[in-house]
Amino acid sequence: MTFTNKIMVFDNSKEVAKKTAEIFVNAVARKPNIILGLPTGKTFIPIYREVVRLSKKKKISFAKVRTFNLDEFYGLKIGEKGSFSNYMNKNLFDKVDIKRQNIFMLNGNARDFSKECAVYENKIKKLGGIDLQFLGLGVNGHIGFNEPGSAFGSRTRRVKLTSYTRKLNAFLFSSATSVPRYALTMGIGTILDAKKIILVATGKSKSGIVREIVRGKINKKIPASALCRHKNVTLILDKDAARLLS
Repeated sequence: MTFTNKIMVFDNSKEVAKKTAEIFVNAVARKPNIILGLPTGKTFIPIYREVVRLSKKKKISFAKVRTFNLDEFYGLKIGEKGSFSNYMNKNLFDKVDIKRQNIFMLNGNARDFSKECAVYENKIKKLGGIDLQFLGLGVNGHIGFNEPGSAFGSRTRRVKLTSYTRKLNAFLFSSATSVPRYALTMGIGTILDAKKIILVATGKSKSGIVREIVRGKINKKIPASALCRHKNVTLILDKDAARLLS
């Protein structure tokens, strides 16, 4: 299998943020009631900042937009410091006119996490599926919190995070040891159900994984390689992330 989808390469991460935000805002303009799948992480902070700027400039309303976030740390309350719900409010939701009833996020503090994950899956299906799924890329190839070894047909569930992934998310907490050991995440199968996927990667540390994705070799050790099975994926990269591509 080979990667036959679209690849866009830009000079730097700033240009990547601008292009990704442009795609985001234009998608909302074309379909005001679009259903979006949204990620978190450092890569998307400047992207969301640009989304807010562009949407105000173009007077784009989010009133009918519905969103599903990829993941959440297990054990954290909604809005708690370090939670992805807090991240999303701070970087996007509090700055646009999206309605709170249209924001769907996993409750990391749910008593019954299995039920919480099943309900989340059903909500996505009931609304007709995700129209446009945005993804970041982990250095170890994870998408969402689907760590290496995750089944490509996996659904929303609780997962154990690697020490490396916890370290990468330490910027949200006081230290790496404060990062929860478990998270709730959309599964790879859930992600692949999206009608269109946009994966964003910047920096030299992502170049090896990007090369493996583009080679099209399906490998459970690289969760993002599952994207080769999808017919509508766009990779948005800076030159550093694309440096190993021919």
